[in-house]
Amino acid sequence: MTIKKSATGVFSLLISLIVIMAIGACSPAGDSSTTSSEGQVPDADAIDLIIEGEYIVTMDEGGNVIRDGAVAVDGGLIIDIGTASEINSRYNAKGRLPGENRIVMPGLINGHSHAAMTLLRGVADDLALMDWLNNYIFPAEVEFVDAEFVRIGTELACWEMIRGGTTTFVDMYYYPDVVAQVVESCGLRAFISATVIDQRSPDAEDAADSIEKGLAFINNWKDRNNRITPIFGPHANYTLNAEQLKATRAAANDAGVPISIHMSESPFELEYSKQTFGMTSIELFESIGFLDGPTIGAHVVWPTEEEIKILADRRVGVIHNPTSNMKIASGISPVTDMLRAGVLVGLGTDGAASNNDLDMWEEMRLAALLQKVDKMDPEVMSATTVLNMATSGGSEAIGLRDKVGALEIGLRADIIQVSFDDVHFVPTYDVISHLVYVADEQDVASVTVDGKLLMREGEFLTIDTNRVRREATALAGRIQAALAERNQ
Repeated sequence: MTIKKSATGVFSLLISLIVIMAIGACSPAGDSSTTSSEGQVPDADAIDLIIEGEYIVTMDEGGNVIRDGAVAVDGGLIIDIGTASEINSRYNAKGRLPGENRIVMPGLINGHSHAAMTLLRGVADDLALMDWLNNYIFPAEVEFVDAEFVRIGTELACWEMIRGGTTTFVDMYYYPDVVAQVVESCGLRAFISATVIDQRSPDAEDAADSIEKGLAFINNWKDRNNRITPIFGPHANYTLNAEQLKATRAAANDAGVPISIHMSESPFELEYSKQTFGMTSIELFESIGFLDGPTIGAHVVWPTEEEIKILADRRVGVIHNPTSNMKIASGISPVTDMLRAGVLVGLGTDGAASNNDLDMWEEMRLAALLQKVDKMDPEVMSATTVLNMATSGGSEAIGLRDKVGALEIGLRADIIQVSFDDVHFVPTYDVISHLVYVADEQDVASVTVDGKLLMREGEFLTIDTNRVRREATALAGRIQAALAERNQ
């Protein structure tokens, strides 16, 4: 970690001026209700937003941390970074987030989730994976999940993720059009999967129907909104056969989109793959050409040494889900081994039915502690390594490092402010250590995605939280009543 007074100079200023000229014709992306700190109508030439902080944690390649810094935002882009005095001397802004007792950093990247499953939070706990899936979750989804369920559950998830500073998430669930509509409204950035599974699901009859409907969704949303990336989400190699997996990859490649899939998640999957295909999961994927395209592999708990090499060579983005893996006793992923081999690794929460929350701060802390105790080495998985997995490394794992994941000039302005007003930040010796081992979702003060404020000092600007709470509570009540009647 390098702490310095300024990350910019004459060269940075010239780049900033070029960027401003290039985006000058763009409409403002900032919240329209935001005014300057003096409460006056700003100049017509003013940029959209200045975000200040006592620490600017850039998560750039140099690991730079700027004391008493600021980030200049215009047209949805980061156009300059430096000390607060430098930035304020160069720009007038329509909006400003003051930096007292604030840490400014990139938004968190949740690389694997099932957002609408917030409505199944706690419905079936303390069970093994396949018991949980086959006897509780899959039946509950067939019975209860429809477009309205997905809308309400995804809104609830967006509320929770914004509250915790997650700005990008990778989702795998049903009714992806509905998920996309919610994400478009709430303002987050997302990879939204069209789930492919060879069984009757809430929105398809079988794998072929899933692929056909998935292509329609992708064609509908591709290039429609820069925050939304439609992708394919084949469930797993135990819910799809080899031909269906190949068909899904072919459809994804034809559409020019990535794939997200559960991969090498549990001992059951490992044994099933050996008995069914005569090889382990990742060996199967490699043998059928499934990895011949952008792939996000969720969990990856049981890779062999040879499979780790395949993951690195194929640049598969591995998403580590420590809470879910522990809760369902899937095992301990060899994250340190994968990182050492050059595998791209990010973090995820999984769904709230197997976690039971969407708190990325918890995932960071547990990811670090789990590797330390597994390796019996307190020096593995440093705070910097884990924070990287939740930001810049996470964005690289899902293929978005050219857009988000760090505070760098030219990247999209997905930025959060973390408050260190709480007593657990007193004292603060190392800001990176505190972000990983101390901070939690309640410390997030403000959230900006694509230059637009989604939450300001705890006030939600894009979600009617009272309505979402009412609708989620009412729907959960109906689910609980139906389950009670079924179990009589």
